[in-house]
Amino acid sequence: MIIFIWTIQILLVPLLSPLCIGIIKKMKAKFQNRQGAGIFQPYRDLWKLLSKDEVISKDASSVFRYAPYIAFVVTIIVGASIPIFSFYLKNNLTSDLLVIVYLLSINTFFLALSGMDTGSAFGGFGSSREMTVSALAEGGLIFSLLTVGLISGTTDLFAISGANLFAHSEFFLPVMLAFCGFLIVMLAETSRFPYDNPATHLELTMIHEAMILEYSGKKLALMEWASANKLLIFIILGSNLFFPFGLGTSASASVLILSLIILLIKTLVFCSLIAILESSTAKFRFFRLPDLLIISFILNVVALGLIH
Repeated sequence: MIIFIWTIQILLVPLLSPLCIGIIKKMKAKFQNRQGAGIFQPYRDLWKLLSKDEVISKDASSVFRYAPYIAFVVTIIVGASIPIFSFYLKNNLTSDLLVIVYLLSINTFFLALSGMDTGSAFGGFGSSREMTVSALAEGGLIFSLLTVGLISGTTDLFAISGANLFAHSEFFLPVMLAFCGFLIVMLAETSRFPYDNPATHLELTMIHEAMILEYSGKKLALMEWASANKLLIFIILGSNLFFPFGLGTSASASVLILSLIILLIKTLVFCSLIAILESSTAKFRFFRLPDLLIISFILNVVALGLIH
């Protein structure tokens, strides 16, 4: 049974992440009075890209060729290292919060490196913008996770999700402040509004799309899939670390099914929140983005200060 549960743990993020993208796009279409594509359209898009040939620039090096595989594998490793539907599983090798943060940084690093590799002007400024946003967001991400880590007395994500953060009312405000800071960082790390518009190819607004503009075929599919995986990883971290209810406490089939249903409900709530936000706000100018990330950092510092 444990082997079966670990199989689900490893495969759930890549199998479910395109559905999150489809749900967000469908909700945004409904808010804009459009019919929109079905929620399973991202699966069809990935299948179509995986069946297409690739066009690779003659100036591309091995970095450009291998970056999609690295980015995708990193998201699979991170997905297997976070509490998805239970906290009794143990992964002492990669489940530490700092390990997760820097594994995600490796993903960003190779994404930015591949954007610059072909010498494209679009790829260059997209990589520059991505690293600027990532550098400003990293402190807020670490501090938000550190808040729940200090409250639970450990940096292991499975142990944090198993701790009852709301057992004592004095921790409610720090957890909520840290969650607000985490939410701001999550939108930055996943290239969503108000930081980036994932549905545009306008050169003045592109960040993520500019870095993968030179990709096609199977490598583009892996890049898009890795991006969807990263979004779902942040949604799971936000739902299971800051609102740790509904996680399985045993390896029985009924507990597993119930915890998966609760996970899907929490994921749907996060997708709805993202869709509402993207339908009600405009993308910010790039030079206004540091202000948002500084707000996230301040919220997390205040949350840490309230713990003691």
